[in-house]
Amino acid sequence: MVFCFGELLLRMSPQLGGQWIENSSMPVYVGGAELNAATALANWGIETGYCTALPDSYLAEEIITYILSKKIDPSPIIRSGNRIGSYYLPQGADLKNAGVIYDRADSSFACLKTGTINWDKMLSGYTWFHFSAISPALTGDTANLCLEAVEAASRLGLTISIDLNYRAKLWQYGSMPVDIMPALVKHCQVIMGNLWAVESLLGLPSPIAESKGRSAGELVDAARESMQLVREKYPSVTAVAYTFRLSEEYFAVLDSAGEIAVSEHFTIRDVIDRVGSGDCFMGGLIYGLYAKHGVKEIIDFAAAAAVGKLHEKGDASRQSVSDVKNILTTLSIKQHG
Repeated sequence: MVFCFGELLLRMSPQLGGQWIENSSMPVYVGGAELNAATALANWGIETGYCTALPDSYLAEEIITYILSKKIDPSPIIRSGNRIGSYYLPQGADLKNAGVIYDRADSSFACLKTGTINWDKMLSGYTWFHFSAISPALTGDTANLCLEAVEAASRLGLTISIDLNYRAKLWQYGSMPVDIMPALVKHCQVIMGNLWAVESLLGLPSPIAESKGRSAGELVDAARESMQLVREKYPSVTAVAYTFRLSEEYFAVLDSAGEIAVSEHFTIRDVIDRVGSGDCFMGGLIYGLYAKHGVKEIIDFAAAAAVGKLHEKGDASRQSVSDVKNILTTLSIKQHG
């Protein structure tokens, strides 16, 4: 069973140009990196539990009912605090876009403290713990809580995975990522990210400054070099995956116990919603590793799932396993080994 831990967020998605005001309407999506990954895993038949903090309100009750409808166990959710975190992102924009506005200060999750969760009881029956770099970016308390959680998960023998998603607008409480993240990552066995997130969060320099103007081969070579640095610095890490999303092309690289595989390359035209693609990739990575699939099969599935999510509205994917496998045959443009 997989345990996902992180903040649930409501995404407000306004249509700009004043249309959201004129129409008195703004779509709202339930999401958050870890919940999105949990949703993908549940879609693919993996037993999954989700832990966040929500206030005691009718909105929270409706959200919990929604989570349960996705076949995710919501029983680990903590009922505390006064508000649900949210963010505003214009339709069609990316989370790394300057247009994102966070409204999550003093949310129920951000107010969680160490010493309030019985991790031994909470993690009983689970074999995998997943979280992301967003949680320790919120406050010093959430950073300490994440450390408490991974120390407990490590002691209990769970496999620990982390999505190194870097958000420049977070990390505002006085600590730099490189002061916080290494202590968390040293407990992890599985890392997902990219060259530049590893540099920003772990202080391990990327071999190249940017992907623009680089060939796929150069990017794969850079990934190999960076992944080697990660595994040398963090001996507990057994699998590292990087994604590359270019203008109209997407592919990924996986180093699993020293065996490296490059995914098929995919066309990514006609994107509907960029939010949650990386979370879906993370779900695909966990899915393949959890099921002990082959390295090439794992990275192909994860990459295809991420591409499929780009063609869905909302934060979380609704794809089945067969849907993902269909992406491999319809959008794959070449194999790069």
